[in-house]
Amino acid sequence: MEQARQMLQHHFGYDSFRTGQAQIIEQTLSGQSSLCVMPTGGGKSICYQIPALMLDGLTIVISPLISLMQDQVESLRAANIPAAYINSTLSAQEVDETMQLASGGYLKLLYIAPERLESATFLQALSQLYVPLLAVDEAHCISQWGHDFRPSYRAIQKLFTLWAQQPTVLALTATATPAVCEDIRQLLSIDEKATLITGFERENLAFTVLIGENKERYIKNYIEKNKSEVGIIYAATRKSVDALYDLLTRAGVSVAKYHAGLSENLRMAEQERFLKDEARIMIATNAFGMGIDKSNVRFVIHYQMPRNMESYYQEAGRAGRDGLPSACILLYASGDVQTQRFLIEQTRDEARIAQELEKLQTMVDYCHTEGCLQNAILTYFGEQPGAPCKRCSNCQDNREVKDVTEDAQKVLACVVRMGQKFGKTMVAQVLIGSKNQKVLEFGFSRLSTYGILKGQSSKEVSNFIEFLIAEGLLAVKHGTFPTIYVSEEGKSVLLGKRTVMRKQAVTVRLLADNDPLFEHLRILRKEIADEEKVPPFVVFSDKTLRELCDKKPSELEGLRQVSGIGEVKFEKYGKRFFDAMQSFSLK
Repeated sequence: MEQARQMLQHHFGYDSFRTGQAQIIEQTLSGQSSLCVMPTGGGKSICYQIPALMLDGLTIVISPLISLMQDQVESLRAANIPAAYINSTLSAQEVDETMQLASGGYLKLLYIAPERLESATFLQALSQLYVPLLAVDEAHCISQWGHDFRPSYRAIQKLFTLWAQQPTVLALTATATPAVCEDIRQLLSIDEKATLITGFERENLAFTVLIGENKERYIKNYIEKNKSEVGIIYAATRKSVDALYDLLTRAGVSVAKYHAGLSENLRMAEQERFLKDEARIMIATNAFGMGIDKSNVRFVIHYQMPRNMESYYQEAGRAGRDGLPSACILLYASGDVQTQRFLIEQTRDEARIAQELEKLQTMVDYCHTEGCLQNAILTYFGEQPGAPCKRCSNCQDNREVKDVTEDAQKVLACVVRMGQKFGKTMVAQVLIGSKNQKVLEFGFSRLSTYGILKGQSSKEVSNFIEFLIAEGLLAVKHGTFPTIYVSEEGKSVLLGKRTVMRKQAVTVRLLADNDPLFEHLRILRKEIADEEKVPPFVVFSDKTLRELCDKKPSELEGLRQVSGIGEVKFEKYGKRFFDAMQSFSLK
């Protein structure tokens, strides 16, 4: 291991190994096949690159993305380590030349795409090489239980019959549940005792979930307040990426975008701009990021909720790879669930749909939990959570806790009386006493729980139902139309054996109707509306006027941060309303 440390210092400039690296390297050098689970930024590549330098022969690295292997090879060559890759970007002649270098002993590492293993000719060429080590990067791709299953990864098993002496296997991933770990070990013949999980907690990351925010306004404000920081914004669809890109470009922010609808050349150019800090913000779908080793990303914002925890943690984990404090912010709205359901249901593999819908529900639960967010992530990945992190938005939340047992019992009782065969929307409508045609057709207006939460909105009750699901008191049966039912824990609440506590909603200060400033601005609005011969609400809504009264911007530019004042209305009306507020304050 002393020689390994010298290699680390010489080629990579580090004086010591990070947590887990030395143990995996030692196991690998001793010929022990291993599974290594390290968080993004934990230094997984060092675990096979150092052994590759110390072992005779060629180390083969299975890598899923072209950009990933290109970045790795460029970094290795910069460290004077002979490495190459073979993927679809190379011509037949370039592949032959690379294989000649490998057979001549001029390479220490060869990165290949898993699809290449489906070529009998290529496998024959590999069989002539001496390969002591086989590294499988992003190993979760081999598991049918993983979030990014790729059938081509199963072709890795063909390598085990190529050589008389089977190579040592090192499987590496940042995101693997216990079920995925077991699948990887079984498929790659790795002993359970040779599994190293360094822990999923990233102590420099602060997780935040925000529900019901004006997403565009929040993002503009956040970027404005963090002008010098680099960030990634993930969106679920190409349309959302394009809209955010246009929004921030108009705001004068240096942004790049990345999604599958762009040409490959444009995607690569945009990625390059971001990597070189020519664009401060990258806006992208989940097509971006795997293998991108940009260490100074200070924040990752999810504009929409991802479809599963593995994707979320992998994407959020691209913040703070250098170990400095960084933020991971998820902006949640109930519509995100429908967006992700639609995307899941487009998959050709129908057998995976039910599994993906269960994973989606886990993300919904995460967004509604009131416990420590970091611990919720650790629990999902099978790790025993410790004390609350004290960094996440829930740990930092000092709202009072309220006993909501009675309301919980009302909801649970309603679910039971409805036969536990309906979704949350229908349940919410029954609870608020809706006269919806479906509610009446099913005869739910005759239930004792009909209208029992009258006075609340359907959205408020739906959010409360989501809270009960996150608390494990209600469970979800997935399918084309998800239904909810009372869990065993929920039954104990119904029987009065357990209380339910919930943090109170954030209180928003509402201005009285007779606020003099509001009336002053309403008069101005009426004047402008008369001039333009339009109804007053066409100029600004009451909501916009109330927010103006609440924020009282001290400078004209501050009006841009008020909901309902876009670029056009700012130019048309901004100065008149700002002057009116200034003159009113002087009275």
